[in-house]
Amino acid sequence: MLYTEWNWDDALAVRYEEGHEDGLEAGIEQGLEKGRFNEKLEIARNLLAKGSTFEFVRDITGLDMETIESL
Repeated sequence: MLYTEWNWDDALAVRYEEGHEDGLEAGIEQGLEKGRFNEKLEIARNLLAKGSTFEFVRDITGLDMETIESL
């Protein structure tokens, strides 16, 4: 049987690194989602500026009508 001494500092360091990686991944995903949403808003504004209907903009961007009408 292999026995190693438990070291709280090592355990905490490993746990911190795991939490840091999880938080980093979540932050990146949130940033990407926000970027995609902002891109949809820009496309919607451009379509509306060119005279597209709200329904057409909804179909193209996937945004809800309330968001489109607020632009």
